[in-house]
Amino acid sequence: MHQPRVAPYGSWKSPITADLYASGYNGVDEPMLDGEQTYWKEDRPKEAGRYIVVRQDPDGTIVEVTPKDFNVRTTVHEYGNGDYLVHEATVYFSNFKDQRLYCQVVGQQPEPITPADVDLRFADGIVDAKRKQLILVREDHTEKTRQAVNAIVSIDLIEGGPGRILVSGNDFYSNPRLSPDCSRVAWLTWNHPNMPWDGTELWLGQMGSDGALEKKELVAGGTEESIFQPEWSPEGNLYFVSDKTGWWNLYTWNEGKPESLHPMKAEFGRPQWVFRERSYGFESSNRIICSYTDKGTSHLARIDTSTGNLEELPVPYTNIYDVLAGPGYVLFLGGSPTLPMSLVKLNLKTLRTQVLRRAREDTIDPEYISTAQTIEFPTEHGKTAYAFYYPPKNKDYKAASGERPPLLVMSHGGPTGSTRTVLRYGIQFWTSHGIAVADVDYGGSTGYGREYRERLNGNWGIVDVDDCVNAARYLVKEGKVDGNRLAISGGSAGGYTTLCALTFRDLFNAGASYFGVSDLESMHKDTHKFESHYDHSLIGPYPERRDLYFGRSPINFVDKLSCPIIFFQGLEDKIVPPDQSEKFYESVRRKGLPTAYVAFEGEQHGFRKAENLKRSIETELYFYSKVFGFEPADPIELVHIVNLDPSTSKL
Repeated sequence: MHQPRVAPYGSWKSPITADLYASGYNGVDEPMLDGEQTYWKEDRPKEAGRYIVVRQDPDGTIVEVTPKDFNVRTTVHEYGNGDYLVHEATVYFSNFKDQRLYCQVVGQQPEPITPADVDLRFADGIVDAKRKQLILVREDHTEKTRQAVNAIVSIDLIEGGPGRILVSGNDFYSNPRLSPDCSRVAWLTWNHPNMPWDGTELWLGQMGSDGALEKKELVAGGTEESIFQPEWSPEGNLYFVSDKTGWWNLYTWNEGKPESLHPMKAEFGRPQWVFRERSYGFESSNRIICSYTDKGTSHLARIDTSTGNLEELPVPYTNIYDVLAGPGYVLFLGGSPTLPMSLVKLNLKTLRTQVLRRAREDTIDPEYISTAQTIEFPTEHGKTAYAFYYPPKNKDYKAASGERPPLLVMSHGGPTGSTRTVLRYGIQFWTSHGIAVADVDYGGSTGYGREYRERLNGNWGIVDVDDCVNAARYLVKEGKVDGNRLAISGGSAGGYTTLCALTFRDLFNAGASYFGVSDLESMHKDTHKFESHYDHSLIGPYPERRDLYFGRSPINFVDKLSCPIIFFQGLEDKIVPPDQSEKFYESVRRKGLPTAYVAFEGEQHGFRKAENLKRSIETELYFYSKVFGFEPADPIELVHIVNLDPSTSKL
C-alpha cells in the first residue's frame, strides 16, 4: 500500500509544476457555428499569447484557420472579445497589431477591409447578408485630445471602409443583433457614469431601404436596470435578460412590454466586461437552453417559452458560459473543480455530452486534485459572504501531526466579477504543494443578485477587504489553516484588495500584488474610457470626494504595512500603469520590509506569455517559502528579495 511521506506543508513535490501550469493551456472561447462546422477562438500562451480561430469539421478534423502572422484580438473597451465572426466559410476578424478588420476566406490569406493608419477599432459584429454588410461596434481613437467615440456602424463587404454610422451619441454601445428577416436591429447602450451592470438601455430600430436605422424605440432598461444579451428567436421575437427584480432573469418583448419568462432568485446574466457574453440560445422557436448561477455555481436548463416551465439538464459542470443552441443540441463552455474548461456539445435528446476541445489535454491523477468546498461565513454588519475553500491535497505527502497548512486567500479581479470553480492549475499548483486556498467571492461579486453586487458601491477597499479578512479568520477558527501563515494574492482590482488588506489590516503575514491598483487618484486620471467613471460608484465622485481617493490608496499609507510583499507587473499595462507598482515597491523597500519587484517586457494587463506565467507563480511560491520557512521541492530561479534576513535566505 502506498504510504505518503511526512513533509512540511509547502514543500511537497507535485506533478502540477509551474511549467505545466503555464504551458499546457490553450484558452477556448467564443464558439460559433457556420453550417455543420464549429469555430472557436484559442489563446496560445506558447505563442506569446496569440489568439487564433480554430475550426472543427463534421468528421472531427480540427483546422487552425488563422495564419501565424495574425492575432485575433480587438481592444475595444480595452478588454475586447467579440473579436471575430464567421459567415459561409468566411471569417471576419480584428487583428491585434493594427486593429484593422480583415476578411479571410478559409484556406486563403486575410485581406483588410478597413483603412490603414487610422485608429479605428471594431468588435461584436454580425453579418447582414441581405445588404452585404457588417454591423458592429466601432471605437474611434483618431482624435487623441479627446476620449474615444463609440458607435454602431455598417461596413460594406465589397467596398470596405471606415464604416457608416447607424447609431451614435451615447458613450457606449454593444450587442447589435439583426432579426431573422433582416428588418430590425436591437442593441444595448449606456452612458457614464454607469457600467453596463449598473444600467443599460435596450433599443430597437427598423432597417430602412437605404440601410439607415429608422423608428428607433426604447424597449427596456434605464440608469438603474441592467440589460444583458438581446437575442432574436427563430420566428423573430426579441428576448433579453434584465435585473429589474434584483436578479438577472429572462424576458421577452411581448406586445410592446417586457414579460418575464421564469422569475427566479438566480442570475441568467453576467457582468459585461467583454463583448459577446452569452447565457442562452434557441433550440427551437419555443425552447431556450440557458445557464444560470445560484450562489456561485452554474446550472444548465431548458425553458419552454410558451409555459415558462424550467427543466434542469444534468451535466457535470459547475461553471457554464457561452451557450449556443441549435436544433437538438447545445454548445457551451463548461468546467468543474475536476474538469478543465472545455467546449462541450450536448445532445438534447440523449443528454450525452461530447467534448470538442479542452483547455488542457494533460491528465492529472485525481489524487492530486483538491475539490472546491463552498463556504458561507459571517462578515461585517451581520452579513454573509461566500468563498470556495481548497484544502491541500497530494497523495504522496502528508504533514506532521498537529501542523496546519498555510493559507493563500485569492481576491478576484473586477471587482465586479466572480471567481470560477473550474479546474484551475493556478489553484491546484498551490494545494498540491501543500498550501490551502480560499478563493473569495467578496461583496460586490456577481452571481448572488444585485443587492450583493451593490455592497461594494461606495465601499471599494472596505467590503472586499473585510470579506477576504473574514474568510481567513473563519478558516482559522474552524481549525483548517495556520493563523500565523496567512497570505493574500490578487491581480488588477484583486491586487488593490490585496494591497488594502496588507496595508489597512494586520491579519496577513505576506502577499502578492499582480498589477494591483495602489493609487486611486492616479488610476482615475490615467485609466481608459470604459472605466473612467467606474470609480464614481465604487468610491465617490472625483474631485468632490478626493479625500476618499487619498484615504483608500495604500500607496499613501505604506507606513502601516508590516509584512513582506512581492509585486508582479507588465511593462505595457495601460489599465494599471507600471509606475503604481514601482512606487509602492520603492516605498516598501525604503521601509525595510522584505519585498521584490518582477516586471515583464511585452506584457499588458494580465500575463499571456507562457514563460512569464511560469516565472510569476514559481517566484510567488519561492517568496512565501522564505516568509513561512519551508523549502520548495523543485529548484526555482532565484529572485532578488531586498531586506531579507540573510540567515533565512540562500541569496
